[in-house]
Amino acid sequence: MTTIEVNGIRLGVESFGDAGAPPVLLVGSPTMLSWPDALCERLAAGGRRVVRYDLRDSGASTTADPQAPAYTLRDLAADAAALAGALGPAPAHLAGIGVGGMVAQVAALDHPDAFRALTLAGTRPVAPGPVDDDLPDHDGETMGRLFARALPDWADRAAVAQAAADGALILGDDPAAASDLAARIWDRTPSTAPEVQLANQLGLVFSRLDCAPRWRERLPGIKLPTLVVHGRRNRFFPLGNGEAIAREIPGARLLVLDEAATAIPTAAAGEVAAAMLALG
Repeated sequence: MTTIEVNGIRLGVESFGDAGAPPVLLVGSPTMLSWPDALCERLAAGGRRVVRYDLRDSGASTTADPQAPAYTLRDLAADAAALAGALGPAPAHLAGIGVGGMVAQVAALDHPDAFRALTLAGTRPVAPGPVDDDLPDHDGETMGRLFARALPDWADRAAVAQAAADGALILGDDPAAASDLAARIWDRTPSTAPEVQLANQLGLVFSRLDCAPRWRERLPGIKLPTLVVHGRRNRFFPLGNGEAIAREIPGARLLVLDEAATAIPTAAAGEVAAAMLALG
């Protein structure tokens, strides 16, 4: 792991594979660890240089004030384009998961020349907040259970890991994998301050981020080969969101993971990697 400075801020990055291979840039959601190790390794074995990175205010990237971010969604998209440029002259295959998928959509629209292909996993075509009438919102019963829980003691690594496991059970994800992931994120979080932990563990900085203007209406303008990956059991961003993205980006392929919810399971890493490698 290292850091790369772009746009006046530092981004934490980790690379897999040959440095001279075609790059695949994985946008964190918000930390790089939202992309499974197994998927990164499969892509690298397929002849790609895989670079996953932390968004601002998470992981090893610059952390300022997650409660009042002085940047916008379009700034995060510009970070992705600048990082792709820093990796070398070849355009990158850009991939975003969850809220990172929102960053990736805007980056592909605002900076199309920086990228050669696009993968969007478990995301939706509108910003955090109220959804369009034709899109399924978060599952109400699931969200009620999820947010009725007391927050853990952020200074207690084990408590944070257990809270993540409990949340995974509600969301339909693997609790053991979620517990391990939360512990790894905790180890990389620069502070146990609640606002910093919330930004790293739950990505709540996005609830305070300026995501204007809307971009859904611009999706038909994406000319990149595009793969949309979505878990059939995703209750946070239900499948209809991924289906809408795949309909609205010309030629996009939709890959539905029948046993997945919000995370990409290790068992699906080979299938997702093969689809991404076929894209370019």
